[in-house]
Amino acid sequence: MLRRLRLTTAGESHGPAVIAILEGLPAGLGVELETLRRDLARRQGGHGRGGRMRIEQDLGEVMSGIRLGETIASPVAIRIPNKDHGNWSEAMALEAPEPDADDRALRRVHLPRPGHADLAGMLKYDRGDARDILERASARETAARVAAGALARSFLAEWGVEVDSHVVRIGPVEARPEPDQLQPGFRAEADKDPVRCLDSVGSRAMVQAIDDARRAGDSLGGVFEIVASGLPVGLGSHVSWETRLGGRVAGAIMSIHAMKGVEIGMGFGVASVRGSAVHDEFDLDRTKTRTGGYSRRRNNAGGLEGGMTTGEPLIARAAMKPLSSLRRPLASVNTRTGEPAKAIQERSDVCAVPAAAVVGEAVLCLLLADVWIEKFGGDSMGEMRCNVDSYLQRLATSIPGK
Repeated sequence: MLRRLRLTTAGESHGPAVIAILEGLPAGLGVELETLRRDLARRQGGHGRGGRMRIEQDLGEVMSGIRLGETIASPVAIRIPNKDHGNWSEAMALEAPEPDADDRALRRVHLPRPGHADLAGMLKYDRGDARDILERASARETAARVAAGALARSFLAEWGVEVDSHVVRIGPVEARPEPDQLQPGFRAEADKDPVRCLDSVGSRAMVQAIDDARRAGDSLGGVFEIVASGLPVGLGSHVSWETRLGGRVAGAIMSIHAMKGVEIGMGFGVASVRGSAVHDEFDLDRTKTRTGGYSRRRNNAGGLEGGMTTGEPLIARAAMKPLSSLRRPLASVNTRTGEPAKAIQERSDVCAVPAAAVVGEAVLCLLLADVWIEKFGGDSMGEMRCNVDSYLQRLATSIPGK
């Protein structure tokens, strides 16, 4: 399927850097690098993060595609150095090692972790050392997606679209935020909390659950929610399976490391009640020009019907599994000897759900920017603005009674 906005990432967890190359942004988009750096810093936060986040300070070096504060339509390349690479220069060297090189110095891995890409990747790519797999399979790659997502966020903001997230569950603890807390831009309030939770009682219980897991040498997963506000009706399509926006949203979120489930709107709850309790009834509201003058009495559909946006907030939730690197490792097999063993103990987080929510914002920003560019086209922001204005004007003039 054709994509107007294309992201390529490169780099290993302990290599010199991770890199993002974003193609397809129109010329003339104003970019403040502080937005990029702020989102990178947000990704590093959250109670339950490990020692790696105390080492790195992700700033993001823009190498191309931006001049004098604006995009120039060429690919934007962003380099995020890995400060920890200095401690891994021998293990991550480009040159072939000496025949008698020490496995410990090269940090070779023969004890794959259950739940990680280690073993499946070793078998698929015919590698005897899981280091060749886990370096790229690491969630360190998401720093590149967050950097690119910050540019997509700036693009969406030009059209009045906000993408926010918050944590609604960690382990057994569920949060219950008030509906009025979910106003556009609420991510700033979530960022003030150690687990990015809008429910102060739930937040304290989540922090306790993470601390308990840490003492037990274990890890915790959870659920985060992403809300995109300000989208007009009609992004996506019902015409072909690959253009249906629900599938694309789910695919984008599931591409994030450790995700195991996605819900949109009411999600799996729709399976247990009758249709009258599910479907969002319409009203005429001539003030809502971006929706063609229609409103919905509720938003169980999560802002999507028939693969298209409705103009209501797009709401998606993602379930993240507990991380697979444990201080009390699980049973494994030594892939060199075939003997039973315990899995390797790689440095890791106890819980990364708050950080994953920030990554979720980034991938949804990238997807929505792609869908927006597909819908409205244009090589420059000025050309695209004409196209957007024309569409919104048609929606406004088609409102019944006008």
